[in-house]
Amino acid sequence: MQKIIDLISEEMKKAFAAAGYDGELGKVTLSNRPDLCEYQCNGAMAGAKQYHKAPLVIAKEAAAQLAESEVFAEVSVAPPGFLNLKLKASFVSDYLRQMRNAPKFGLEAPARAETIIVDYGGANVAKPLHVGHLRPAIIGESVKRICRYVGHDVIGDIHMGDWGLQMGLVITELRKRQPDLVYFDENYTGEYPAEAPFTIAELEEIYPAASARSKEDAAYKAEAMEATHRLQNGERGHRALWRHIMRVSVEDLKKNYDSLDVHFDLWKGESDVQDLIPGMVDLLKKGGYAYESDGALVVDVKEETDTKEVPPCMILKSDGASLYNTTDLATIMDRMEKYHPDKMIYVTDKRQDLYFEQIFRCARKTGLVDEKTQLVHIGNGTMNGRDGKPFKTREGGVMRLEHLIREIDEEMLRKIQENAATKGYEIDMAEAAETAGIVGLAAVKYGDLSNQAAKDYIFDIDRFTSFEGDTGPYILYTIVRIKSILHKYAGQGGSLTDPLVRDAVNDSEKSLMLELAKYNAVIETAYEEAAPHRICAFIYDIANAFNHFYHETKVLAETDEEKKAGWIALLKLTGDILETCIELLGFAAPEKM
Repeated sequence: MQKIIDLISEEMKKAFAAAGYDGELGKVTLSNRPDLCEYQCNGAMAGAKQYHKAPLVIAKEAAAQLAESEVFAEVSVAPPGFLNLKLKASFVSDYLRQMRNAPKFGLEAPARAETIIVDYGGANVAKPLHVGHLRPAIIGESVKRICRYVGHDVIGDIHMGDWGLQMGLVITELRKRQPDLVYFDENYTGEYPAEAPFTIAELEEIYPAASARSKEDAAYKAEAMEATHRLQNGERGHRALWRHIMRVSVEDLKKNYDSLDVHFDLWKGESDVQDLIPGMVDLLKKGGYAYESDGALVVDVKEETDTKEVPPCMILKSDGASLYNTTDLATIMDRMEKYHPDKMIYVTDKRQDLYFEQIFRCARKTGLVDEKTQLVHIGNGTMNGRDGKPFKTREGGVMRLEHLIREIDEEMLRKIQENAATKGYEIDMAEAAETAGIVGLAAVKYGDLSNQAAKDYIFDIDRFTSFEGDTGPYILYTIVRIKSILHKYAGQGGSLTDPLVRDAVNDSEKSLMLELAKYNAVIETAYEEAAPHRICAFIYDIANAFNHFYHETKVLAETDEEKKAGWIALLKLTGDILETCIELLGFAAPEKM
């Protein structure tokens, strides 16, 4: 189904062509003066130079061709040659009826379904998730859902950090605390215990303690580096402990990501490509790409057009150890072999822009990716406190993600209770707590996604949990209000499947219709730009348009049953589109609030 803006442009292009001008001058855009018109065309200005005519003359001649148009209700010309356009109510309602009956509201399927890998999450094993993990998880999940909804085959991969020094630190600290564990007996040849010698709570205390000690004690750090080396070289006891760390950590990670409604298709990490690294390194050497520099193995990735310094991409350190660069390149090679992706999207902190530029250039230069495979880095800004600095706890530490979620849920529950008390009705506390969790998640996700990914933003719990303004709770409140009206209509014996959207009878109704008609253009743009904030802006506009219409129109009190049925059809479409959009953003609406 064509986008409404394209249909309108086609009509205007025909008018320019009929008036003797280049039809491409008839491109239409949304009005930047909605108080004057709904759409506009500025082609006459461009045509003035081409045809050596006053733009006002060209605009009037094009407008004259639209006297019998089935699309435009009003075409006016404003100096120096703007065409101001208003659509016919019948054209808009017909478009919405087609949307209602089309799969995905008329969103056109891609010519070919691509395979896309979205690499997001990036959690480190043995460490608790903290607020720094929030943005990649929320943005990546939404980007994955948008790509999948558009019609592509999408694979989400958490890409865990599970093979680095943190493993050696944990193993070293365990040896200090429990030296008699069988894992440290080099002569032991039996089966290792099935149960881990630590809980998740103990593990999350062990790592920071070990990390802090390694920064003060050089011998301790050297011991941890040796433990890492022994792990990576297959030492039995260390590998067995590593498997325990992985199992306990991944179970906890899944629980935390589930609470965010964030889900991965692959739970892979750096360890999954370790066996590929020697072959990859050999490939880079034989291809003449890798060379030694100060003992390290590197690949030059600078280009003649660079305006800033782009350092070589290091493949191996001088001691032969691999780095994040190495495992990321090996992961790209592995993904190409197993999944043949058309695109790989990485969602991480924007401060890693240069790093990914090096990795992508190295992968292309060395032939690790096909020429047509797109490599995209979505660099996200930081979530800051009200002081404008990265978000911290009241004590100044990095807040654990589960604590942040709990804080949001508690604030939402408090507001639900306060609202009930103000309006004088009783609430079921278990039901209220469940609703608070749903609305709290919307508050967090919408608060994040409504910002451009690359921008930093202030995490303001009071604003994010407000039921007014550009917030998740406001969007959900709008959806619940629509559900309530539809439920009451059905209770009165009305059908929610038969009524058709009818021509608008007032300006607020038409305004709502015009917002809904932008749907497939918005989704297409959100996909092309990997930009969930486009969807947030769209549903906020819809919510505002609906609430304006709702306050002006007594839907259920209307005595004209045909008119009422048309409004109900419009509300049903509005609710369906809003719920589809919030699903793409990664949250849902409760049945009541």
